[in-house]
Amino acid sequence: MGSYIIRRILMLIPILVCITLVSFFILQAIPGDPARVIAGIDAREDQVQVIRHELGLDKPIYVQYGIFLKNVIQLNFGQSIRSKDDVIKQIWPRFKKTLLLAVASIAISITIGILAGVIASTKQNTALDYIISVTFLLGISAPTFWIGLLLMLFFSVWAGWFPAGGIDSMSSIVLPAVTLAAPSTAVTARMTRASMLEVLRMDYIKTARAKGQREVKVVFKHALKNALMPTVTVVGIQFGFLMGGSVLVETVFSWPGLGWLVVDAIFAKDYPVVQACVMFFAFSFVLANLAVDILYTYINPRVTYD
Repeated sequence: MGSYIIRRILMLIPILVCITLVSFFILQAIPGDPARVIAGIDAREDQVQVIRHELGLDKPIYVQYGIFLKNVIQLNFGQSIRSKDDVIKQIWPRFKKTLLLAVASIAISITIGILAGVIASTKQNTALDYIISVTFLLGISAPTFWIGLLLMLFFSVWAGWFPAGGIDSMSSIVLPAVTLAAPSTAVTARMTRASMLEVLRMDYIKTARAKGQREVKVVFKHALKNALMPTVTVVGIQFGFLMGGSVLVETVFSWPGLGWLVVDAIFAKDYPVVQACVMFFAFSFVLANLAVDILYTYINPRVTYD
């Protein structure tokens, strides 16, 4: 296991280098000049050129990328073009809020998704199974910003139970977390249902029932444990998507996280902030997948990586 983890960590190096390459050149392709944004629309051309020189934007593109890659290796993301503050100081507080939102969302997704999937599989082809399947089909199909606006309308504007935005109290996380968790919950439920239906037809499940074991024990101790492998894979991937997919949700609910920061940075042409945010999102995604691979061995001891 130790050697496998080391190999996976080493494999992250070329992946992260490719991510830096893609994020750098995509941002360079965006129309507009950051120096012109900073100088203002009425600034003279010589003033713009001075700013470009200070930011290093007058250097060849490959030189700019080399400087960027060197700084990333040293965990130095530079200074914000807009505020002149260190990028890491801006990102870290926002990243913690986004991580909190993602963890709350994945907790909702795992709890409701697995429970609903188990219920649907044990009540196959019944009205309850159809209701659960249709509900989560809508959860996959509906855009998150639309779900967020509906929840805001019902539970904030009309009922007044939760704040419509911001992070004033612990109740502020409820609506954005539920909104972000909706698609992930639907995927988890559908995967759990499919896996459970396959496992429930196995011979050892029939043997356990023939021995007179209670149905709850058969379902949760024998069937669910062996059906969790595909679900854990989906949950790990979904966690990575939750980190990156928080952009829309944070914008709708004014959640001061990394997604909201990256939207502001894109409009301001603040390249260092955008690039650093992309790196944080990507690193969170690959770490989530590594955690899933390690978790396999605890769920199913027969899985080895030696």
